[in-house]
Amino acid sequence: MVEFPELQNDLIIRAARAGEETERAPVWVMRQAGRYLPEFREVRKENEFFHVCRTPKLACEVTLQPIRRYAGLLDAAIIFSDILVIPQAMGLEVIMDPGHGPVLPQPLVDPSHLSRLASHVDVAKELGYVFDAITLTRHELKGQVPLIGFSGAPWTLMAYMIEGGGSKTFTKAKTWLFKYPTESKDLLHRIADVCVDYLVGQIKAGAQLVQLFDTWAAELSPRDFAEFAAPTYQSIASGVRARLAAANIKDVPLLLFAKGANHAIATLASSSGWDVLGLDWLVDPVVARELANGKVALQGNVDPNVLYGGRDAIEREVKRTAEAFKVGGKSTGHIFNLGHGITPGVDPEDLRWFFECVHKYTKSS
Repeated sequence: MVEFPELQNDLIIRAARAGEETERAPVWVMRQAGRYLPEFREVRKENEFFHVCRTPKLACEVTLQPIRRYAGLLDAAIIFSDILVIPQAMGLEVIMDPGHGPVLPQPLVDPSHLSRLASHVDVAKELGYVFDAITLTRHELKGQVPLIGFSGAPWTLMAYMIEGGGSKTFTKAKTWLFKYPTESKDLLHRIADVCVDYLVGQIKAGAQLVQLFDTWAAELSPRDFAEFAAPTYQSIASGVRARLAAANIKDVPLLLFAKGANHAIATLASSSGWDVLGLDWLVDPVVARELANGKVALQGNVDPNVLYGGRDAIEREVKRTAEAFKVGGKSTGHIFNLGHGITPGVDPEDLRWFFECVHKYTKSS
């Protein structure tokens, strides 16, 4: 294993352990390295999106930008990359259209197209640039805060691979689930196997926590979620843990964000194998705590759009959320975050206020 600078702030790692009291809730936000920052936009002026992802020096730089800007306020960095690097590694072309987001020009139309995917993905070869970026960033962080790695979850990645981009109806991806359930499960588990290799590689490269993003979990009915998505969470968590145990790597929290799957909080808390469940803003914190029943830590769940509501609204929502997640006045098993990624129009100084309010209102009494 590579030797890294000693970690100075382990708050998020401790908070990721269900039931452990912390002096306050740690805070970070999804997409904290991104388009709302003018310094990020400067980097993008001269560099195509996936070029930034594939160039460790650039990925490191944009990962560090919010850490520099919000010095002392953030409790984690998250490596700059994209969930769609896995479909790329599996053999599909992905381009970032400035006006439309990610586009896959040749999506999977029917199961006969599964033969277009690589039968085996060598993640060290195909995604080694992410590992290099993580190692470089760990050194450049100098132990200020932990570094989070991540992967897209199989259902979300499968949907992109079939839809050819984002979708409002997910008709093509859901057609696969209903018309080709066996082939759909095969594809989901092929993706899950790559996710295991990818997350383990990130941890070995220096990631101190990893998060699985199932951005489109809410598009599945509870029954379809249980049949198609949830089993992949279990297989990824167990696969990662087995590989880490074999390598004698311990104490790496696993975070799961299945956006919109609030119907499954109790089940995921008891059987998914993940340490932390991320929450969107559509579930009451008290209800989420009751459903989780202390079996996992929780992360979230402020509506990202509150950052447009002005400082009084930001402070009010942070205070309300902080109080709802405390247990007996103590900050216990909660990581403060938005319920989804920060959006491009946010004023960076309003985000600073959000962080300052978190520091103020989440202190254990």
